Amino acid sequence: MLGNDIVDLDLAKIQSNWRRKNYLDKIFTTEEQLLISSAKRPDEMVWLLWSMKESAYKIYNRKTGIRNFAPKSLNCTIYPNNDQIKGTVSIDNDTYFTKSDIQLQYIHTIAAPIYGKLEKIKVTIYQSPNHPGDYRSTKPGCVSHHGQYLALVY
Repeated sequence: MLGNDIVDLDLAKIQSNWRRKNYLDKIFTTEEQLLISSAKRPDEMVWLLWSMKESAYKIYNRKTGIRNFAPKSLNCTIYPNNDQIKGTVSIDNDTYFTKSDIQLQYIHTIAAPIYGKLEKIKVTIYQSPNHPGDYRSTKPGCVSHHGQYLALVY
């Protein structure tokens, strides 16, 4: 199973005011809030953590059938690297491994239940208006879309 999430950063700026009172308390753990408050680019950190949670939740949901997205119950750990960001997301007794790509326009995260699978995941990202209408026929392992971006993983 694979997980995948993409955040259109321009749209996120318009749609979400994560700085409003109590917003972070509802979504992020104390440790994650510390990462956000100490980040050089806190907006980027918010959406990085969000995409990690979303991508891991997509696997967890398919595995368990539980449809209860409670973001604070998903605990992120980040392991920064020079060219990419790897991490883990823990949900109940499960751990999912993540790899994130941060671009100026979007943040994209993939997740897998086994660390070694991350390097084998193939990613295709489309920007509107170039979304293929028949992308489901390619049988992606997971689909994510936000704003003008569509991300497929195989």
